Amino acid sequence: MPAAAATDATIDEIRATLAPLIADNAAFDGWTNAALDAAADAAGIDPDIAALAFGGGAVDMIDAWFADVDRQMTEAVPAVALGRMKVRAKITALVEARLAAVADNRESLRRAMAILAMPQNVVRAGKLGWRSVDTMWRLAGDTATDYNHYTKRAILGGVYAATVTVFLDDESEDWADTRAFLARRIEGIMRFEKAKAGFTARTVNLPSFSRFIGRLRYPAV
Repeated sequence: MPAAAATDATIDEIRATLAPLIADNAAFDGWTNAALDAAADAAGIDPDIAALAFGGGAVDMIDAWFADVDRQMTEAVPAVALGRMKVRAKITALVEARLAAVADNRESLRRAMAILAMPQNVVRAGKLGWRSVDTMWRLAGDTATDYNHYTKRAILGGVYAATVTVFLDDESEDWADTRAFLARRIEGIMRFEKAKAGFTARTVNLPSFSRFIGRLRYPAV
């Protein structure tokens, strides 16, 4: 970002500019002020302004990086491409796009995960994870607003977290081991969704126990 543009940029724009640069440095400097200062210098941004943009420290930096990864994922798998895919292929493509976005910064990701795993950061980590899986499901065309909205995201969150763990140490060509692991887990999601749909269809007309109890407590007049 040119110095003149940096002067007029908003805090959000500065965060978006610096996030990937911080990630580039975090492998060596950690998610620290040293990584932030190096990123600010590379972008021509005043270090004091950069510090203001990331007042929450390491977790704010990681938050901004994950948001940038979401952006890269969205650009890598555009809506027109997703529209031609089945759900299984959509989720697979989106997860693989996220992995590709962090592939050059696996050590930075490892350090970020260690920070987010700290007790004081667990709630924030959960929110960041939820944001990512929610983005993936929305891009995949999911419009559920009932309990399916939550179960789909919870399941994908577990799959993604497990896949990242494999990915961090994957030395196979073109991440073949990670891709195979992901494919098995996605297959598990599809089987679960199919079984859940079948169960719902079989039970939709069964008497509701909760309605029965409600009528006992509040009989019709």
